[in-house]
This record gives sequence, C-alpha cells and structure tokens, in this order.
Amino acid sequence: MRECVVVTGMVLRAAPSGEGDRRLVVLTRERGRITVFARGARRPGSPFLAACRPFSFGKFRLYEGRDAYNLQGAEITAYFEELSADVEGACYGSYFLEVAEYYSRENLDGTDLLMLVYQSLRALLKEVISNELVRRVFELKAMVLNGEYTELPPFSVSDSACYTWEYVVAAPLGKLYTFTVTEEVLEEFGRCVDEAKRRFLPRHFHSLEILKAMTGMEKGSGY
Repeated sequence: MRECVVVTGMVLRAAPSGEGDRRLVVLTRERGRITVFARGARRPGSPFLAACRPFSFGKFRLYEGRDAYNLQGAEITAYFEELSADVEGACYGSYFLEVAEYYSRENLDGTDLLMLVYQSLRALLKEVISNELVRRVFELKAMVLNGEYTELPPFSVSDSACYTWEYVVAAPLGKLYTFTVTEEVLEEFGRCVDEAKRRFLPRHFHSLEILKAMTGMEKGSGY
C-alpha cells in the first residue's frame, strides 16, 4: 500500500472530473505544482467539498499515483472567504493564482512562490493598502522569484518610484506589504512593472482581462 504524503499548499484551480470528482491544481511547498484528484468531492456531504475550492490553504494528505495524486484528507487553515464576498478582491486573487500556476513547476521547491501568494491574498484584505498596489508588488516580486527582472526600474522615474522598485526587489516576503505610496508614485511604479512584464512575462491572463473590464484599467497597456 502506498504511503500517505503530507504537503502544505494552496488550491490554485479546481475543475469537475468524471461524474462526481474534482481535479485540483495545487501549489505546494514541498513538491511545487501538482495535480490532485478528489474522489467524490462533488457529491453532497463529501468531506472534501470545502478543501476543493480555490484559495484553500493548509495541509493535504495525498496518495501518489503514476501521473497525479489522490486526496485522502485535508486540514485547511485559511479559505480566504472574505475575498468571495468582494468581487473585485476575488478577481485580484484569481489573477494571483493564475500567475502562480504559470510560474510554478512540478517537483521544484514552491516555498517562496506559495508564501508570496499567501501574503498577497492577506494584503488584499487590508484596507490600508490599495488592491492595485498589492497587484503591482505581487507582479514584480513574482518576476524576481523567477529570476526575471532588472535591479533598477526599466526607465527613469522619480526617486520615490525608484525606491519602491528597489524595496520590492530586495524585501523579504514577509515585509512586502508594509508601505503605501501616493497615486502618482503608484502610476509610475505600475508603468515600470508593465514594461518588465512586456520583457519577462509576455502572457495574457484571463482573470486580469476580467479585472480590467471591471475596474476600468487602461486597456492600452496590454497588461
């Protein structure tokens, strides 16, 4: 009988599978991005129901199969239910999960990326920091973790915007969301992040397009 594997992770995506199962994409600290099947998770009364929602964070007990894992149990410590009640916040959060799925890989250490997503979702729940600043910090730090960034902003900006860039590049993950900036600085910083994304993250994300339509973000940037 296969041994049970315990991993710490977050559900990035969940989709129906078969008649009553769910197929999960989970970012884990120990094994990077993995695919997990939750048997019977769509049936009424399933003990897996709550653990199979995107944003669910905690410990997952798994049995390893040939190409995927099977869920045996879960101890969820954070559901981020507050985001579900905030449509805009949920869109930002979904975008973070989509980027994390794009950047993560199977059997590679996912500790830093998992912590970035977790801290960023927590930051969305803080009223003192704008969702758009959280987004920009997340985007830049995700590129930093993937080794794709510049030490300084890609073009000349104010001292405040330059300092913001340098701080995000160098700051520990637990200290990322400890500051705010003016709207002017956020706009400068955002333009720098957009330029970095054009160079290093040339991909369109469905959740970001929805977010743009909802919040009226400038469409000309392409990001």
